[in-house]
Amino acid sequence: MIKLKNDKQIDGIRASGQVLAKTLKALQERVEPGISTVDLDAYSRELIGKHGGRAAFLGYMGFPAAICTSVNEAVIHGIPNGRKLRSGDIVTIDCGIELEGYYADAAVTVPVGSVPPDVRQLLDVTHESLYLGIEQARAGNRVNDISRAIYRCVKSRGYGVVRPYCGHGVGLAIHEDPQIPNYVGSGKNPRLKPGMVVAIEPMVNLGGDDVVLLDDDWTVVSSDRSISAHYEHTVAILDSGPEILTPWE
Repeated sequence: MIKLKNDKQIDGIRASGQVLAKTLKALQERVEPGISTVDLDAYSRELIGKHGGRAAFLGYMGFPAAICTSVNEAVIHGIPNGRKLRSGDIVTIDCGIELEGYYADAAVTVPVGSVPPDVRQLLDVTHESLYLGIEQARAGNRVNDISRAIYRCVKSRGYGVVRPYCGHGVGLAIHEDPQIPNYVGSGKNPRLKPGMVVAIEPMVNLGGDDVVLLDDDWTVVSSDRSISAHYEHTVAILDSGPEILTPWE
């Protein structure tokens, strides 16, 4: 069931999104060669606590960390560990925050030092597709309008679109209806209404579409081990148009 939010609830989600945006901005500044992903996780916990929030991912379905840190071929749900980032890597930092009962969810892929031109282009296209999807998050449109905008952008450049994982509703819980795929499928295609809050999150591979789950039962990687990028914003659908509630840029 899709939960429409009232003005007070959207204000609460907006406040949570502001804490999340500050957290992601600070984490991006910490990314450099030599830092470990577990160091980033520890810093995220410090930042979230400082602002009175709670790490929504920590303990969710047993996840052991406050953030997901997905490096290179890892698409999503990477578990922070002692691995030290090297120049040329990319790392996606995905974070969910609960603040006074309201949830926001966002992700950003960060280059470590200097990355190859083809990886830089992958990041740029994935970032572009996110904003093209957000542009379609308007009352009267349907979920497929968001999905189509993302898919066309990504596929026109020859990249792989991850299908088993997608965007979703958010706000009163970390995951809500509806699902927001990054491709146009045959599933439910609800009309967008004012008061909906959704997490839009293209996941794009430098190679093919397919992904596999590693033995840790969390980390999802591209099947061909090609580099993967992932950007995400929490977006409110308002009468005036879409509002990004997690402005991490």
